[in-house]
Amino acid sequence: MRISERARRIEPFYVMEVAKAAQNLARQVADTASPMIYLNIGEPDFTAPPLVQEAAAKAIRDGRTQYTQAIGLEPLRERISGWYASRFGITVPAQRIVVTAGASAALQLACLALIEAGDEILMPDPSYPCNRHFVSAAEGTAVLLPTTAQERFQLSAAKVAAAWGPRTRGVLLASPSNPTGTSIAPDELRRIHEVVRGKGGISIVDEIYLGLSYDAQYGQSCLALGDDIISINSFSKYFNMTGWRLGWLVVPEALVPVMERLAQNLFICPSTISQHAALACFEADSLALYEQRRAEFRARRDFFIPALNELGLTVPVMPDGAFYAWADCSAACARLGVQGSWDFAFEVMNRAHVAVTPGRDFGTAQTRDFVRFSTANSMAQLQESVVRLRALLA
Repeated sequence: MRISERARRIEPFYVMEVAKAAQNLARQVADTASPMIYLNIGEPDFTAPPLVQEAAAKAIRDGRTQYTQAIGLEPLRERISGWYASRFGITVPAQRIVVTAGASAALQLACLALIEAGDEILMPDPSYPCNRHFVSAAEGTAVLLPTTAQERFQLSAAKVAAAWGPRTRGVLLASPSNPTGTSIAPDELRRIHEVVRGKGGISIVDEIYLGLSYDAQYGQSCLALGDDIISINSFSKYFNMTGWRLGWLVVPEALVPVMERLAQNLFICPSTISQHAALACFEADSLALYEQRRAEFRARRDFFIPALNELGLTVPVMPDGAFYAWADCSAACARLGVQGSWDFAFEVMNRAHVAVTPGRDFGTAQTRDFVRFSTANSMAQLQESVVRLRALLA
């Protein structure tokens, strides 16, 4: 059977390949004194709050399970709009919000609506692999621009301007970023958007970790920069609803009918039950719980990053958001006698029973020397992983 060239261009999602290997080993060590600790997947260990779970159950009991509008329930779009006002102090009209089947669907809609075959989209290296694959699936080309720790592993306006070519269509950024947990300073993001706007291009910003910001100078939405910027968001990370597959994007109002037409054909609508459940995310009790959990994620970061540094797994930039540590493992590789982050990840998995993610997925420039840890696991699990890593690297 002939496979499309589009499908051939999409590389495996190596995060999940490593996860499969970890799960296979986990079955073998489950009943030992050293069961597997998962610091590889970016999934909160918290589940949806009680009010959200009850709202889902009530929707089922009441029979509210039919299709919704392709762009989502109007009350949910209104609640999201209200969250932007209360949390970030910005006005985002509900009519610009499109609810989607996860942030992945939001990115797919944005790419299909705005990218033509041959268009180039500038992205930082390192960055989340699926973002560049969405560009590729839309027949575009992701152009990865190497970044440094001094740049917080983010693009600058000067770098965007210098890289802009005749086929460049725009930028796809992430703030806070996966895998680095770093954000773009708002003033720099404004300058980037001004460059893109001046070129007649598009600015798409992945903000799915924005709710998990720990530093006021960075925890601001790109939507404050104007109505012509596109924001991608999700109920997965801050709202702890990963498997519910619900997200949204905010677009210029003129693009909403375009997104609606595409969504009608591709997805029909987001999960109706998940949408009814998500309404309860914005209740006062739920928001208070989310803030408690955000504080817990911050406490985990504040413990784990210094511990990694002491072990020689240097994190060159303190993450200001999300729940990741982007660590240089080159010194640890030398200690263990292995070559690069891929071998290091399997060495740690097999010998310490700690699953981590090698840098291979996240770009080209630094994948050999960097590994990503997820601090979405419990404090007890993070503490135990430090004990095991210390013993391994002694």
